[in-house]
Amino acid sequence: MTPPNPILKKLGLADSDRAVIFHADDVANFQSSLDAYRELLDVGLLSSASIMVPCSWFPAAAELCRTNAGHPNLDIGIHLTLTSEWGGYRWGPVTSRETGSGLIDSDGCFHSSSAAVQQFADLTAVQSELRAQIERALAAGIDATHIDSHMFALFHPRLVDVYIDLALEYGLPPFLLRRSVPEFHKYSVSPEAEAALLQRVPQWEERGLPLFDDATMMPLDNARDRTALLMDKLHELKPGLSCLILHPTKDTPELREAVPEHDWPCRVADYQTFKDTAVRDAVQKLGIHIIGYRWLRDLMPGRGDHK
Repeated sequence: MTPPNPILKKLGLADSDRAVIFHADDVANFQSSLDAYRELLDVGLLSSASIMVPCSWFPAAAELCRTNAGHPNLDIGIHLTLTSEWGGYRWGPVTSRETGSGLIDSDGCFHSSSAAVQQFADLTAVQSELRAQIERALAAGIDATHIDSHMFALFHPRLVDVYIDLALEYGLPPFLLRRSVPEFHKYSVSPEAEAALLQRVPQWEERGLPLFDDATMMPLDNARDRTALLMDKLHELKPGLSCLILHPTKDTPELREAVPEHDWPCRVADYQTFKDTAVRDAVQKLGIHIIGYRWLRDLMPGRGDHK
């Protein structure tokens, strides 16, 4: 049995408490993701989000962050991106597009799958690209609260050390799990890779990294009964630190054209669910402690060097 998460005590919580981050992925992949995020800031249930630096709407996302810098709910991380998964809308590295880097496919864009990145990417090129994405976000005036990994591409024994080293260097908590989450096996995290990563958990905790006990994602293949599903997921969460991941986006022609038919309605449903103040009020009555990554950033070792 995994011992209680030491981060709970540092947050002033008991081992029996449930702390949850409501996190919006993929901000800046579409203009409509920016509009959705801007609205959800004011609703007050969403407690974190992360931005895709290589995507075309990143400059507008950075402007949104600067304009709303004083907003109490603004909590933005960097969605470290090494994949480009859709056929008709692609993006690639912000550094070099040299084929020798192993970062790109025959179209000069990021690989479409995490498995391809994990197999072909040169580690030096990965480090250079991810550092460039972080530096670009910081230079754009974004007060980054964390880093995470698009399509969990970095959740692999060959790549995870680059992820950890950058987290410690910049004082930004990485999204990482201290327990098995079988749900993520269908999201590019193989059971074998997960098992190898879990062996490193004691080392990561010794280095002071705040890790999650659990995580779940609003599905991207079924948009029905979204509110009921959300409440079921929250009732099922065990004590500890958890993350609930969603992809809120407004319904636009751009979204429908670029994203598969099974996927885009789910993103729209996430936006509609989380903008409902009745849903917010129902969640707040569950006795869950809603936090953001900013709380975890304050616990990072050496954080004072980056304030």
